[in-house]
Amino acid sequence: MFIPGIVISIVTFPGVIVHELAHQLFCRWFKIPVFEVCYFRTQNPVGYVLHEPAKKTYQTVFISVGPFIINTLICFILGMSASLQFKFDSANIIDYLLMYLAISIGMHAFPSTGDASSLWNGVMKSEESSWFSKAIVAPIVGFIYLGALGSFFWLDAIYSLAVSMGLPYIIIKLIA
Repeated sequence: MFIPGIVISIVTFPGVIVHELAHQLFCRWFKIPVFEVCYFRTQNPVGYVLHEPAKKTYQTVFISVGPFIINTLICFILGMSASLQFKFDSANIIDYLLMYLAISIGMHAFPSTGDASSLWNGVMKSEESSWFSKAIVAPIVGFIYLGALGSFFWLDAIYSLAVSMGLPYIIIKLIA
């Protein structure tokens, strides 16, 4: 089933906001000046963070893939919290809200093609980047583009459901 990306972004807007917050958070951690942040809008791109170029290759990598780390962690934590209540049949409206947030946030864990482009320009085109850095970053950029292609086939939703519901289910089964 085809649903335009903007509709998905509107329905899952908390994930877009956390995605952009993750970029901004890594910029702040690395003391990279941020010029402008748009957490959500109904245009393409639905959010963005404009910042000064990073000084180190690893900073560029973490700023670009930061949403994958942060969104995945938040998706799992919220999903685990809600899943515990579903397991014991004591879920209430808050647990359903937590699961919605977990899924929404998880759906925006994958870095965007804009993030891949920033990573490519910041590392692959830089003469200061080592061959080792370039060897590490090239596959990451490839995986980001594969993830973007996979989102057409709902890969982002499958990933989100796996992290927010599947992983907690497995953990709960192992512990219980």
